[in-house]
Amino acid sequence: MNSEISLIWEIIELWWWVPAPFILYWKAREFFLWWRQQVWFDKLEYVLLEIKIPKEISKPLKAMEQVITCIWGIMYDPPGTWKEKWIDGQHLISFSLEIIGIDGIPHFFIRIPKIHRRVIESCIYAQYPEVEISLADDYTKYVPSDIPNKDWNIWGIDLKLVNEDIYPIKTYSKFFEERVDVKEEKRLDPVATLLEALGKLKKGEQFWIQITAKPLLTEGGFRERAKDKVNKLVSRPAPPKQKLILEGAADILIKGQPPGMTEEKKEQFFFPEMMLTSGEREIVSAIEEKVSKHIFETNIRAVYIAKKSSWYKPRVKIIFGFIGQFASMHLNALKPLGKTKTKIVYWFKKRRLYYRQRRMFVKYKARVSPLFPFEGGTFVLNSEELATMFHFPGRVAAPAPFVPRVEAKKGEAPPGLPTE
Repeated sequence: MNSEISLIWEIIELWWWVPAPFILYWKAREFFLWWRQQVWFDKLEYVLLEIKIPKEISKPLKAMEQVITCIWGIMYDPPGTWKEKWIDGQHLISFSLEIIGIDGIPHFFIRIPKIHRRVIESCIYAQYPEVEISLADDYTKYVPSDIPNKDWNIWGIDLKLVNEDIYPIKTYSKFFEERVDVKEEKRLDPVATLLEALGKLKKGEQFWIQITAKPLLTEGGFRERAKDKVNKLVSRPAPPKQKLILEGAADILIKGQPPGMTEEKKEQFFFPEMMLTSGEREIVSAIEEKVSKHIFETNIRAVYIAKKSSWYKPRVKIIFGFIGQFASMHLNALKPLGKTKTKIVYWFKKRRLYYRQRRMFVKYKARVSPLFPFEGGTFVLNSEELATMFHFPGRVAAPAPFVPRVEAKKGEAPPGLPTE
């Protein structure tokens, strides 16, 4: 027995290098691509735009969906050749939609590549001509870079979907009827709860919500997965009892038809969709509607930062109150991603908690995915879902004293005005 083990070990020592390239190839390939993409990404310059809204916004939420759809068209630029992908490192890049509260004052930000600034500003002004867009400093620079420390504390989570991402979350079309003339219905605006909570932050408290989104088309096989799921639901075979009922109904419906109606034709008389329950039809319809719109690879994270003298742990519930509004029990909902949550329940709790807090802060500042540099932790949302979570509220939907607003509407000069 010992001699056999010795022989095996000798073979491994002599020939381990033969399978090694095949085992390590895929991981090495992944790291090489990541390295080239980082070189290309480091050449990009991002800007942070703050959007100040007027006292009244009468536009429906559909307007924000149009803005996000416009951004998709501007930023979707996949590598076209092997060289662009593997040598130049060109890849799809993301933008971020951010709602934050600092000392009780909410703010709306959009972080985009500088080269796309003018075009994206035009997309926003086209739908919201009354807003004011200005270049802003990155607010993450105004808290200590070594947080958590003796004066500041931080809590944060990344979010994930409860079910597969082909199922949509609850969107604005389910909250209220889209009618501009009925302002009372706008009180159901899902952002209202968030803005109220952010408006109650005390001095020294900050709450940040960040939605990063990368435009997709066919990457990741999302549409294929959705189509397979729909086909699986629609093509479900009928139970024996139900099949007997359907055959009986077929006999009644085809009575009086020309002769030659065989059993095979009788079974084909009914479409598989007719066997679905009302709930299953709603699921199929929701999946098909989600796939019909522009899609984005998305990550959502929330961070609560405060001075230890102002720290109030129940503030972390702000994010749960916000995302709870988008839960649909038979479709999808959002919940914390346990791998990145700044909470440790066992083994070296203090040290491990510190490292998680540091990672959360660094990744928020960099606007990268939860498991960066590795893949994973992201999910797919479409333009309607993103617009539901990030949009500019009307006066009745927001705490007017807290949200910075444009004092007066800016209009164009009248035609024919002398210039000299």
